[in-house]
Amino acid sequence: MATGKKKGLLFDSTRCIGCGACYLACKERNRLPVTAEDPLADELSAVTYTVVQNRRGRFVRRLCMHCEDPTCASVCPVGALEKTPLGPVVYHPDRCIGCRYCMVACPFGVPRYEWRSRTPRVRKCDLCYDRVAAGLPTACAAVCPTGATRFGDRDELIEEARARIRAEPDRYHPHIYGLEEVGGTSVLLIADVAPENLGYRTDLSAEPLPLLTWNVLKKIPNFVLVGGVLLGGLWWITNRRIAVARAEREALGTNRQTEEGQPSDREEQV
Repeated sequence: MATGKKKGLLFDSTRCIGCGACYLACKERNRLPVTAEDPLADELSAVTYTVVQNRRGRFVRRLCMHCEDPTCASVCPVGALEKTPLGPVVYHPDRCIGCRYCMVACPFGVPRYEWRSRTPRVRKCDLCYDRVAAGLPTACAAVCPTGATRFGDRDELIEEARARIRAEPDRYHPHIYGLEEVGGTSVLLIADVAPENLGYRTDLSAEPLPLLTWNVLKKIPNFVLVGGVLLGGLWWITNRRIAVARAEREALGTNRQTEEGQPSDREEQV
């Protein structure tokens, strides 16, 4: 069985040879159909959970990043996506209502949908949750012939990445992608170039995206309270003016009736 420590993957682009073994192992483990003769030519889809891409001679993987605080799970109204204590973000198809908010919310654009299915599901890498829970490495890491994809405790992988960068500063770009992006991810990346050169987003906040949403939502009660007080004040002032105007009209009508009922000075003299 796996220990309680969070697990993850460390992908070292400098060690990847683009063999596609991780791609094929993922297909086999998830019983997915072959969708491309050349693993480097495939794209993420509802039946392809990870791909290897060639970026100007450098190989890089694409898969769910398994965010430490996943936006996909925070926006799901029925809890169909869940961040597990071991690290994988898993999907519960029996809870899914097909709203696909998770697909819009994912900062890495990973989840896919079974558009052609009569009972469609959201599909993505689950970091081999059953294997991880059993204390086994992910299928992709288990078959990697060069160690480009390494599985382990997230904290240990971070230290491993730092050690590689310190030991060979001329070989690595000094940044561990996934250490801070969107609050951290379970999939980490190191390379000899900046992440944007490998097609990874670098405009992401270091804060978890659900936290940004919460910072806005938590202010709503204050807005409601202040707005309610202001609206109540406007209601009181408006109704007060109406009441005063009504009282003035009634007083004026009473005075006129009184004046009409009294005899004039000339009539009294006659």
